[in-house]
Amino acid sequence: MSEVPPTRMNQQVFKGKKKAAESGHKLLKKKADALKVKFRDYAKMIAETKGSMSSDATTAFFSLTQAEYAAGNFKQKVAEGTLTARVRVGAGIDNVAGVKLPVFTPYETGSIADNQSLGLVGGGKKIVSVRDKFTVFLHQLIKLASLQTSFVTLDEAMKVTNRRVNALENVTIPKIQNILDYIDRELDELEREDFTRLKLVQGKKEDVEADKENTNTNGKDTDITADFDAQDDADVVF
Repeated sequence: MSEVPPTRMNQQVFKGKKKAAESGHKLLKKKADALKVKFRDYAKMIAETKGSMSSDATTAFFSLTQAEYAAGNFKQKVAEGTLTARVRVGAGIDNVAGVKLPVFTPYETGSIADNQSLGLVGGGKKIVSVRDKFTVFLHQLIKLASLQTSFVTLDEAMKVTNRRVNALENVTIPKIQNILDYIDRELDELEREDFTRLKLVQGKKEDVEADKENTNTNGKDTDITADFDAQDDADVVF
């Protein structure tokens, strides 16, 4: 603090810095609260999605077992196809309190499903059921990936924001306040010194004025002819 001159200008400068720091602290605090609420929402949605995925995965693989039992082992025929993707993943951005969160959304490409002839001999309905159930499972998987990626990004943003809030609250604002207190003490001391100096000067002036008044009063009361004796003077002859 000694490197900061205790002047009125510096006092106003640091008051402005303190006000800006307090405003920034309030905004960051609101941002941290908003991120915390969104963080809890994402955690809740991830738990719900994982719970539904468990049943979807069980249903999908059980349906696959039923289809293999009805139509035989058709995995080799599926692998021999062109394997054109019918579902792709698009990436987007969700803005939460200034934090950009990645969002994955599935979309249909419009491609015709390969191996339409599967199940002609038997088990065709089971194969179609397997395709539908695994499509639902895939959508849930994409949703979970999107939620978890956003969750991790949100967690990092929360840590950075909380560090900034703590730095402003525990370091920056107290430091500025200490400097302001130092400047106030020094300015008060300077004011007291100036007041004392003015009192001394005023006292000196009053003493000088009092001396002048006493001198003038004594001069008026004294007869200046009393110091002279007329008998000692020689006679004047005309």
